[in-house]
Amino acid sequence: MKTLENKIDFMLIFTVQNANPNGDPLNGNRPRQDYSGRGEISDVCLKRKIRNRMIDMGCDIFVQSDDKKTDDHATLEQRFDAYIKESGTDIRKTQEAASGACSKWIDVRSFGQLFAIPSKKSKKGEAGDGEGDKGVSIGVRGPVSIQSAFSVSPISISSLQITKSVSSTGDGTKRSSDTMGMKHRVDCGTYVMYGSINTILAKKTGFSSDDAEVLKKVLQTMFENDMSSARPEGTMAVKRLYWWRHSTPSGQYSSSTVYGSVKLNPKTGVQDPCAFNDYDIVVTPLEGLRPEIIEPL
Repeated sequence: MKTLENKIDFMLIFTVQNANPNGDPLNGNRPRQDYSGRGEISDVCLKRKIRNRMIDMGCDIFVQSDDKKTDDHATLEQRFDAYIKESGTDIRKTQEAASGACSKWIDVRSFGQLFAIPSKKSKKGEAGDGEGDKGVSIGVRGPVSIQSAFSVSPISISSLQITKSVSSTGDGTKRSSDTMGMKHRVDCGTYVMYGSINTILAKKTGFSSDDAEVLKKVLQTMFENDMSSARPEGTMAVKRLYWWRHSTPSGQYSSSTVYGSVKLNPKTGVQDPCAFNDYDIVVTPLEGLRPEIIEPL
């Protein structure tokens, strides 16, 4: 496959209604917020959703979640070791191992990955084999960068106290302390996520134009098959994707200029904007660079 030759920038607009898109474990699993009150979804959370959708589409993924696993490997180390054995790759040839990993897994050649192989421990009473016992660290820097998503306006969060009808511990004669809990949700919010694809790094990992098309399709359906108690089906929805393909490897404009060309402004008379239709989207034309605008059905 031919590697990507032209820089790509993209912008995703999506909504959250009555769901917890990304709980903060350090704050009682409340939806993340910045200091200005805007909702936040971490880049790690978004990449997890992208990887899950890639798995749904039949792509080979290295960093698999337990509920989406397509093999029987319990850890990343086991999955990488199996690849090394199957391919016959010498891990001490780090460039060869990195290239092979990029060829096999689309998330590695997209987002990059650090493969940290610990030193082999010799059996008791046996001497090590010298060079082969040394640990190896293989770093891959990926061309696809995903920023954290932020809501356009401050969000409101509702908190509900919940109970379980059955105790998880104890003898069952009385309720244990774990029967009480809290559940939090974003009532309504419109979020924006930015990303880009770097051609220099794409050449190093082998990221191709076909891979870019896969990513574009994934972004349009990122929240499908992502339902949970915190995120019921239909509570998170992609509304619009802006996809800029530059005519040069380094880009005709900086990414900040491209992102700044699309503004979401609250409509006149709307006091507390939160829904997608509460905003007017103003696009400032950039000479020689027009975005592909996709509105998923």
